[in-house]
Amino acid sequence: MNNAFVVALLLIQIAMGGFDTLYHHELTQRLPWKPGQATELRLHGARNLIYALIFLALGWTEPRGAAAMALIAALAVETGITLWDFVEEDRVRALPASERVTHTLLTLNYGALLALLMPALVSRTLLPTAILIEGHGLVSILLTAAAAGVLISGVRDLFAAVRNERLGDGPAAELASALPGRRAVLVTGGTGFVGTRLVAALVEAGHEVTVLTRDPRYALGLATPVRIVTDLAALPADFACDVAINLAGEPIAAGRWTAGRRWKIIESRLGVTQALGALFDRLDRRPAVLVSGSAIGFYGFEDAETLDENVAQGRGFAADVCAAWEAAAIRAAHPETRVVLLRTGLVLGSSGGMLGGLLPMFELGMGGPIGDGRQMMSWIHRDDLVRMIVAAVADPEIEGPFNAVAPNPVSNRAFARAIGRALRRPAILPLPAPALRFLLGDLADELMLGGQKALPVKAVFHGFRFRYPRIDDAIGAIVGRPANVPQVAQRPFREARLLH
Repeated sequence: MNNAFVVALLLIQIAMGGFDTLYHHELTQRLPWKPGQATELRLHGARNLIYALIFLALGWTEPRGAAAMALIAALAVETGITLWDFVEEDRVRALPASERVTHTLLTLNYGALLALLMPALVSRTLLPTAILIEGHGLVSILLTAAAAGVLISGVRDLFAAVRNERLGDGPAAELASALPGRRAVLVTGGTGFVGTRLVAALVEAGHEVTVLTRDPRYALGLATPVRIVTDLAALPADFACDVAINLAGEPIAAGRWTAGRRWKIIESRLGVTQALGALFDRLDRRPAVLVSGSAIGFYGFEDAETLDENVAQGRGFAADVCAAWEAAAIRAAHPETRVVLLRTGLVLGSSGGMLGGLLPMFELGMGGPIGDGRQMMSWIHRDDLVRMIVAAVADPEIEGPFNAVAPNPVSNRAFARAIGRALRRPAILPLPAPALRFLLGDLADELMLGGQKALPVKAVFHGFRFRYPRIDDAIGAIVGRPANVPQVAQRPFREARLLH
C-alpha cells in the first residue's frame, strides 16, 4: 500500500462504488423494494462483505504466504460475483445509461487496480505465512470507514433479499378476469408503473396486447407475448383494436414546474391522445371503449369537501392538465366509442409511485408527515387500480368520469403512520412545508400540501369489490407483511349483468 497510484485507484473505486450504491441502487432504482431483485441483492451483499475484508486487509496488514493467497482468492471471487451480477442485471431490469457508464468505469478502474496489486501479492505468497500489522495513516482510516460502509450495506442487502422474495406481485391473470374472451387491446404508457402491471394482467389472461412506447428498451421487462410499436401512425387501417387504454404522459411530480416542464406535461398527454384520435379515424373498425387517464387533481387541491364524479373542475395547474386531457380523450373517441375518464388517486406499490420513493426513507426511520399532515390523501393499491381499469372496460354502463380511488381516504399523517407500522419504524419526522415550497414551488402546494377527499362513488354503485379498502391492508401487502385481507371473488362486480 506504499504505491500512491494504487491508493488513488482504490479511493476512486470506493467513491464510484458508493455513488453507484446510493444513487442507482437506493435512490433511483430502489432495488431493495423492487420485486424480483432478490438474486441481485444477494450478489451485492456478498460482494460488499468481501470488499469489507479487502479494505481492512489492504489498510492495516501486509499478508504473506497463505494469507496473501486468501486475499488473492477474495479478489478473484469478487471478480466472479461482479460478472454474475452483470448477467443478472441484464436479465431482470433495464439499466439506465448512467448506471451502465458507472459500471464500465468501475470495471476499468478495478482492472487497473488488480494489475498493480497482483504482482506484489503473488510475490508475497512465496514468503512464510504471516499477517503483519501495518498502518498507513489517513489511508488506513479512509479504508476502515469504507469497510464499515460496505459491511453495513452488505448486511442490509442480504436482509433485503430475504424480504424481497415476499414482495412479488403474484399472478396477474386474475386481475383481468372480468374481461371475457380474447380482446385486442392497445395500451399507451404500458411501460410505466401502472402500465406494466396492467399489460401483465391482460397478457396472462390471454388477450392480444399492443403497447406504444417511445423507446423499445423500456419494454424489455414486459410480459410476453406483446406487440411493441413506437409510432401509432405506422399502424395499418386493418389494425385490430377492441379496447384502447391511454395512460401515457410525462410524470407530473418528477420535478419543479418550470415553463418547460409544464409544456412537456401537457404536450405528452395531448400529443398521444390526439394521435389515438387520428388512429381511430383511420381504422376500419373503431374500438368499442377508450379508457383514458386523468387524476383526482381535476378537482383542485382543496380537501374541505367530499368529491364524487359530479364535482366541477377545481383550480390549479394539475386541474387544468386533467381537464385538457379529458377533453382531448372525448374528442378522440367520437360518438361510436365509449369513453371512461380514469381519475386516479395516489397509486400504491413498492416498485414505483410516491410510496416507492418514500419506503427507503421510512425504512431508515426518517419518515413522517408532510407539512402539518392534515391534508387528505385519496389512494388506491396498484392491483385494485388494474382490476378497476379492466372492470371499466368490461361493464358497458360505466362511462365518463370514474374516480379510481379506494373507499377510505386518509390524512397524510395517518398515511405516514401506516407506513411506519408496516415497516415497524417511527414515522415522526415531518417534512416542513416552507422547505417544500422553496424547492418545488406550486407542485408542493398542489400535490404534496394540498389534498383531495375523493370517493369511488361510481365504482361502488356498480358493485366494485376492493381487495385493499383500508390503508393498513394495502401497505402491509406492499411491504411483505400482509394483514388478513379477505379474499374477493375473481369478478370484481357483483352484478350478473356484466358481459360473460
